[in-house]
Amino acid sequence: MTRQQPFSGRPQDLPTKAELARLRVEYEKDERLAYLGHLEVIATVERCVRRAGLPFSIGNGFARRMRLQFSGALPVGASSACEYYDIRLTERVDAREALGLLRAATPPALAPTRAAYVPGADPALEAWLDRSSWEVELVASPVGAALIERAVESLRARGTLTYLRGEREKTVDLASTLVGVSAVDAPCGSVRLRVETRSDARASLRPRALVDAALAEAGRGMPDAVRVRRVAQRHEEDGRLVEPL
Repeated sequence: MTRQQPFSGRPQDLPTKAELARLRVEYEKDERLAYLGHLEVIATVERCVRRAGLPFSIGNGFARRMRLQFSGALPVGASSACEYYDIRLTERVDAREALGLLRAATPPALAPTRAAYVPGADPALEAWLDRSSWEVELVASPVGAALIERAVESLRARGTLTYLRGEREKTVDLASTLVGVSAVDAPCGSVRLRVETRSDARASLRPRALVDAALAEAGRGMPDAVRVRRVAQRHEEDGRLVEPL
């Protein structure tokens, strides 16, 4: 039976958020779910936490929602090896036991991989994780690795990148959001890129938007497919990268 915080508890009698145990969970988002939106992921994880029977905490606001915070939304169409959420618990459960319960309650395509407790007063994940590493595969690319790198450098020299997000134009500053790009030629005419990005409250760079712009800059057409996968998230502090777990 799930041991969540009782709804009858008076707000003045309940522990503050910083006093609650804060369990951080790393999970994958398989390529099969690349087009599952962030809100759908949140709803799925909430159901999994309930099925796992963890003693989750309920917020004191009007909505009385589960105290669950996620890292920044993954772009639709991308998979990931390293997404994160923090769940506030009313009781401290052994992290290995909690991970086992979550694994048993979660679909394999969103499989939790690691879990550990972090300080309750730490910043929210979405704002704190400001560096991402991405792997991008251009399947049967008409453009080789060297030409892709030159096209990216041409874009970087212009300073900004403007692209359509839905029906709206979005402009990002490449000097602040693009840390680096490297590309290698792969078997079967494919190209693999490693893209390092930085985000803040004002903007973030979507690797697919950068790659599409670089392909247009090269002027050789489009590959058969573009696969994007986030492979690392970290916090940048005083010139060093801090791991979330």
